[in-house]
Amino acid sequence: MSAMIKKLIADEDPKKPLSDSRIQKELLADGIDIARRTVAKYREAMNIGSSTQRKQKY
Repeated sequence: MSAMIKKLIADEDPKKPLSDSRIQKELLADGIDIARRTVAKYREAMNIGSSTQRKQKY
């Protein structure tokens, strides 16, 4: 599960990072039913910032 979340975050557009709810919807499309809060807990456990913290301004 954490590998899938990490891959989604690695493949995201740095100017428009995925929110936890968007990651949840992407996983749901792949057949994985997970709560948004659980996505946030996995992300925090991997020391990955929120979408606002990951956003890169150019």
